[in-house]
Amino acid sequence: MPQMMPMEWTMLYITFLATFLMFNIMNYFTQSPSQQSKMKKTININKTNWKW
Repeated sequence: MPQMMPMEWTMLYITFLATFLMFNIMNYFTQSPSQQSKMKKTININKTNWKW
């Protein structure tokens, strides 16, 4: 069986690397932020009237 040319190995590596990165990026961005929706914090703003 003949060996593959180095350029073919490089293209094969790039293809698998791109597939792996796309899979991980898609899994990262498809997760819903469940922690933010559970905790709703109200921001207390104390307005003070400054008299100069």
